[in-house]
Amino acid sequence: MLYVIATPIGNLQDITLRALEALHSADVIAAEDTRHSGILLRHFEIRKPLVSYHEHNEAMRTAELAERLAAGETVALITDAGTPALSDPGARLIARCIEANLPFTVLPGPSAILTAIVGSGFNAENFCYRGFLPPKSGGRERDLRAAAECVQTSVFFESPHRLLKTLAACAEIMPERQICVARELTKKFEEFRRGTAAELLGHYEARPAKGEITLVVAGAAKRGNSACQSSAAV
Repeated sequence: MLYVIATPIGNLQDITLRALEALHSADVIAAEDTRHSGILLRHFEIRKPLVSYHEHNEAMRTAELAERLAAGETVALITDAGTPALSDPGARLIARCIEANLPFTVLPGPSAILTAIVGSGFNAENFCYRGFLPPKSGGRERDLRAAAECVQTSVFFESPHRLLKTLAACAEIMPERQICVARELTKKFEEFRRGTAAELLGHYEARPAKGEITLVVAGAAKRGNSACQSSAAV
């Protein structure tokens, strides 16, 4: 059995009882960063063999883990935080399990996407998760324009080092739109800061952002010509 396990996005106490049970029962744990996941596992006194499973070895490791599953072993798949396969490794291994008829199950748990959209106070009934914003300005502006035209709330991941550039682009593309910067979710300095892009830009120019950031963009009042294209509706 493959267990695809959501892990805490900050506060270690957000781990589920079912996740702990699965991790304790696994023959091997595949982790995006074994050093990072080691902190979680040591905290809960879980001592199991660890192998790395990240974007640079995903193809090779998928074949290895599929062989172990076919041989009857139990594999637990985790990422640094949140749910595997959502902007993290995991989709390839799940696809292999489906292809080879190998058993797997997904254990739900902490999610930066859901935490951010609920905490933003924006429409949570209908939204698009759009992943990480592209680092280059052309791709970033393309994705932000798509969000500006979309009637659904849009959710992005962003680096604190690029936040000012992103907010500056938002101020130009959608100056009146409400945006929420959800930062350091579930951690000591958790923050939900809402306002227009210009207001947020002024704040973070004076107080540089640190930590993990999820950006939530309120939906447009009316649908544009290319609304919600190239995005995952959730």
